[in-house]
Amino acid sequence: MPELSALAVRGLRGLNPAPTSMYLLKKAIQLRENSHPDHEKPFLEHLEDLRVMVTKMVVTLVIAMVACFAYNPQLMEFFRLPVEEVRTIQIQETLPTDAPHLLTVDKWTDARKVENVALSLTPEQREVFYQSLPEKDLVFHAKSVSILRAAMFLPEDKQADFVKGLGESDDMKKQVTALLQTKPKTDGDIEGNLKMLSSLKPTEGFMLSMKISFFAGIVVSFPLLLWFLLQFVLPGLHSHEKRVMWPAMAVGFGLFLAGAVFAYYMVLPRALLFFAQWSKDMGISNDWRITEYIDFAMQFTLLFGLSFELPVVVMVFVKLGLLSYETMSRTRSYAIVGIFVAAAVLTPTPDAFTLMLMALPMIVLYEICIWLAYFDRRKNRLLEEQEARERVERQLLREQELRAEEEEYAAKNDTFHDESARHDETPPHDGHEAQVEAGDDGWQEEYPQQDHHTSDELPDIDDKPPHDIPEDGERRRMDP
Repeated sequence: MPELSALAVRGLRGLNPAPTSMYLLKKAIQLRENSHPDHEKPFLEHLEDLRVMVTKMVVTLVIAMVACFAYNPQLMEFFRLPVEEVRTIQIQETLPTDAPHLLTVDKWTDARKVENVALSLTPEQREVFYQSLPEKDLVFHAKSVSILRAAMFLPEDKQADFVKGLGESDDMKKQVTALLQTKPKTDGDIEGNLKMLSSLKPTEGFMLSMKISFFAGIVVSFPLLLWFLLQFVLPGLHSHEKRVMWPAMAVGFGLFLAGAVFAYYMVLPRALLFFAQWSKDMGISNDWRITEYIDFAMQFTLLFGLSFELPVVVMVFVKLGLLSYETMSRTRSYAIVGIFVAAAVLTPTPDAFTLMLMALPMIVLYEICIWLAYFDRRKNRLLEEQEARERVERQLLREQELRAEEEEYAAKNDTFHDESARHDETPPHDGHEAQVEAGDDGWQEEYPQQDHHTSDELPDIDDKPPHDIPEDGERRRMDP
């Protein structure tokens, strides 16, 4: 693995940032250079890439935050739903299930409102008011609220005799008797502290709106933020790595939403109910501040969404060859311990209940990752076996082609040697053979040779030069 470039190391030492920031920045730069080892950059160029990434992320977040700020009332109502669910569960637990007239939370809340309005009226006015209500069943429940409040004011040993001595119908007596067993709230605080949520500063509401818009902007722009981060950490990705990253981003965003939805609808209401009931059992009033509650809800939801990204991270490492099925299955126990430690650090509360709510889904997701790695390894093995068979088949086919070419070449050589042998065995032409035997080689002289030595006398030779041969001086003048 290539080491961090010398320029980058000197730059890190020169800046001297905080230890944690320096460690994270050093690891990020090492990962960048390991992904592209043929091209090392100076430290200042790494900082320039970091500045570009941060600028893109900030601009994206600001745009998403401004867009979400326009829907601030709807977002506020969205975050209040878990508190409303906790309040509903608390009221539902105090309502009797064996009463003659079954009660719901909404019906009991409306009955308390009607009875609270009728308190200031005279008996005659109260009867006229009750007769003016559209629902007669609501009048029955409003009267039961009034009688229940009076009975709960008495000592417990006097409450049953008080109900029996009333000149009301048997249904009313049975209804109040059942209500005395569970003792639901009958005071004038209709909405309750959990419903209203308090704000103690003039600017707290506005800053809370900005915080909610920022959180919603993170959720909306999460795919782009993830892409900008990958562009900085893993520059110059190869084609096979990009094929891994794009599906990972799509699945990652889906898992992030799944984690946020799971935390919002399943975990957050139960966690709030646990803390509210614990405080109630200890005699502590649940007067939650709106800012504290929103911070808790946003951190809870965001951290669960990030924890659900575990399969994406693990499968990307598997695809890149950094993890394998054997490694994950062999180190399962260590991974479980690490998940509990991570859940203890990430959860916004120090209680074991919230830790278990985060750790258990992460353990299940890690087991799913192990099985996905197993199927991925099996798929890769099948592909490798298929490629090996195809390679062997291609090699055998090539050998057959080479053998056929060799046989064809050998056949052509045999044919050529046979023709040469037949040509050598062909008899010569008869006329030519007769001439050779007669000593005639086929050459004829155009001029017959004259025999000058037939006589004993030598021929006369004229020693005088011919007259037409020029003198030496004339020859030199005639030479060009």
